[in-house]
Amino acid sequence: METTSVTSKGQVTIPKPLRQRLGLRRGSKVKFVLVGNHVEMRVVSTPADFSASGFGMLKSKRTAVPADFDPASFLARRKAGRSK
Repeated sequence: METTSVTSKGQVTIPKPLRQRLGLRRGSKVKFVLVGNHVEMRVVSTPADFSASGFGMLKSKRTAVPADFDPASFLARRKAGRSK
């Protein structure tokens, strides 16, 4: 049995060995049930693996757009270049 603390927001971290054994990962749904004087956590659903979902399988030949790209400033520079 593993012990963990409750945060100020009422959150707890499920220990890694339990997450692995139950197949829990980001997006998994769990349900909490009060049984007598203890709580049971039950796995409701687990999302498909990325390989099964097809996520990331397609590759683009285009270069990635930088996260800080500002289309408005790009268009303004382009417009200023035409007016010369």
